Amino acid sequence: MAYTSATSEELAKKIVSDIKALKNGSDATIVEADLATVEAPEEIVQATLKTFGDKIDILVNNAGVLMARAITDTTPEDYAKIFDVNVRAPLLMTKAVVPHLRAPGRIINISSVGSKIGPPKMALYAGSKAAIEGITRSLAQELGDAGHTVNAVSPGPTESEMLDDIPKDIVETQLKTTAVEHRVGTVDDIARIVAWLASEDARWVSGQTISASGGFLMM
Repeated sequence: MAYTSATSEELAKKIVSDIKALKNGSDATIVEADLATVEAPEEIVQATLKTFGDKIDILVNNAGVLMARAITDTTPEDYAKIFDVNVRAPLLMTKAVVPHLRAPGRIINISSVGSKIGPPKMALYAGSKAAIEGITRSLAQELGDAGHTVNAVSPGPTESEMLDDIPKDIVETQLKTTAVEHRVGTVDDIARIVAWLASEDARWVSGQTISASGGFLMM
């Protein structure tokens, strides 16, 4: 489990403690690494190998950043901030993992319904998530011969700190057209879909983007 800053360390340790407390053979470790840097993916992979051995089975690329900003106020620095984490980091994480990926490996990228609906003032975020979906399809073709699958999960509004950064009017509009209970998603709603894609049950699914939005985005 990777975390970026010291302010997240205690939360990361708490999650690791909860995983160990399951007492079902599960284990976890943490590594502080900033995925906005090009060095972080290799640091995370090396920490994983050191703790768990020389093979990796599943990669979930779920780090992401978001900002809402009018195009007239958007800067090259904004572009780098979004695309370094949302696009470059998953690419470099995958590159670092693939040499150690044990077939049938699973790579799961977290996208967003924003890639399809194009919310106003979120061109960079929506563009980065559209890029992830294209990358997912290409990598599914490239890594399929080895028995690996590559898929994406596209959440709608979901309980998280990131949700607070999305303009409230956009969220309210989405909830009005969310078929299931007109509510935001929970972490568990999304995690169950990711877990399924990581399982043997999803072995014949690859190159797909699954809308995890309670019916808000029907594809």
